[in-house]
Order: sequence, then C-alpha cells, then structure tokens
Amino acid sequence: MVYIGFVALVQQDMKKLIAYSSIAHMGFVTLGAFIAFDIVRATGQVQGAAMGLDGAMVQMISHGLVSGALFLCIGVLYDRMHSRQIADYGGVINTMPIFGAFMVLFAMANAGLPGTSGFVGEFLVILAAFKANFWYAFLAATTLILGAAYTLWLVKRVVFGPVGNDHVAQLQDLNGREFLVLGVLAVAVLALGLWPAPLLDVMRPTLEQLVQQMMMTKVGP
Repeated sequence: MVYIGFVALVQQDMKKLIAYSSIAHMGFVTLGAFIAFDIVRATGQVQGAAMGLDGAMVQMISHGLVSGALFLCIGVLYDRMHSRQIADYGGVINTMPIFGAFMVLFAMANAGLPGTSGFVGEFLVILAAFKANFWYAFLAATTLILGAAYTLWLVKRVVFGPVGNDHVAQLQDLNGREFLVLGVLAVAVLALGLWPAPLLDVMRPTLEQLVQQMMMTKVGP
C-alpha cells in the first residue's frame, strides 16, 4: 500500500494515477480481511475482527463507486481532448464548472474525506488494525497521507488554476447523459459516507458468522 502510494505520486497520466490509487485502496480491503485472523488469534475477540471485515466490505463497495466515477471523469476529458496527460490540462473548472465540482467531490472521496464513502471503510480498517498491531495501523494511516498528496496534486494541476491552453478554453461542460451518470454516483458516494448503517446492518450477520467460523477452524488450537 505504501509503495503503490509513492508510485501513484509520480504518474503523469491521469488514468494510471487512478489505477495505482485503486491498488492502494484494495490494499485496505486485504488488510481488513487478514487482520481479522491476527485479532482473533491474539485476543479471541470477535468484535475487532468483525470491524475489520466491515471496513473491507465497505471499502470494496466504495472503491467501485469512487474509482468508477473518476475513470468516467477522465473519460469525459479524454472524449473532448484525446489526452490523459496531466500536463495538457489546467483550469478546467473555468470552462467546465459542473464537471469540475463532480471531479473534486470524487477526488476528495478518493482521498478519504470524512462524509464520503472513501472515509468509512478506511476508518474502520484502521481502527481494527490498532487491535491487531500498532504498526499495521500506522502504515495504513501513512497511505492516507500519500493518497491525499497524489489526489490533491491531480486536482490542482487539472481542475484549478488558470486555463492551461486554448484547447482547455474551448471545452464544453457536461451534457445531460454525463451529468446523470456522475450525479447518481455522487449521490451514492455521499449517501454511503453520511449514512453507512443500512449497508453495515445488511452485511453484519454474514460477517459475524464468518468470524465465528474463523475462530473454530482457522485460528483455533
């Protein structure tokens, strides 16, 4: 997760940057799933293990929403300018204000901003990681700093600032179809971030049963 964060930080292609950030986010899923074994082995407590699995599941769903939305945002730009290079853009929000608002929202969710779906899963996984090993949680939290770094770097160079060139100055804002798709994803990202309880309530019985099986078979004496 830490290594991939540094790899994403040096990317010049928007799509590659988001792709590498997706690998880092899936690292949270892996961490949330496997620390459950350490928690049960070390403490015998089901609660902490279930929290890690809760975080892993929420993170998977959030990843599908946020990364999918960011890839769509990049597709919108590529459809207009036929370039994914960060250096070819700049000041997009000046000519595409609605698109710019969507992209900033999804970028902040990608960085784990509280109130978005990207925060919930990562927060649960880090809390569970503390129960397993302090250093697991410390390294996982480090990836949040890297995630904020490469995401803000992307937004700063693509969305904000003065208009980068004549091609950006001629960009047209979202059409109805693009607005509808990104709008639905934005609602889902905010709904999961602000009120994750319904999703967690649906998943919890299955995850608790999984933890019970772990205690009896995988980490038993």
